[in-house]
Amino acid sequence: MLNYDWENSVAYWVCAASHVFRKTLDARLAPEGITIRQWEVLAWLSSRGCGSQSVLAEQLGIEPHTLAGILNRMEKAGLLVRRPCDQDRRKNTLHPTDKATEVWNRASEIAHEIRRQAVSGLTSEDLHLFKDICERMIQNLDETVSLEDESGFAIPIPCIEQSEDDTLND
Repeated sequence: MLNYDWENSVAYWVCAASHVFRKTLDARLAPEGITIRQWEVLAWLSSRGCGSQSVLAEQLGIEPHTLAGILNRMEKAGLLVRRPCDQDRRKNTLHPTDKATEVWNRASEIAHEIRRQAVSGLTSEDLHLFKDICERMIQNLDETVSLEDESGFAIPIPCIEQSEDDTLND
């Protein structure tokens, strides 16, 4: 028998919650005609602006050839365009289109609905504590796993900000 102390596994709790979020988001995005991976690309573009394909593959934790297929489908759907990088013509930068903005706005509404459902019954204090704990765990683990792009610069992790009408950003 494969034994493990699952009831004390912080990683399991985080992964299980993440899995349910992703599964819910994927199901809710399907009628909009995009996949969770396409949503992740748009989310990255939303937080980082245009950027390189290789950095995006690293950030999403997927193989570059897998990302290329996702980007090809997004390009065919009119959601993004690839342009040669000004600093390195061998690389492409990704740029969202006006159609991507429309899709992203609808997808953001869906993400906000899911967020409201997920945090239902939690207090503002609960959410502040949860955010603080997640940030501390990220910092603790970031000491062992470097999040650097190929230039050696640290890749910023988007901040989770709080506003009066949105308890936590997605």
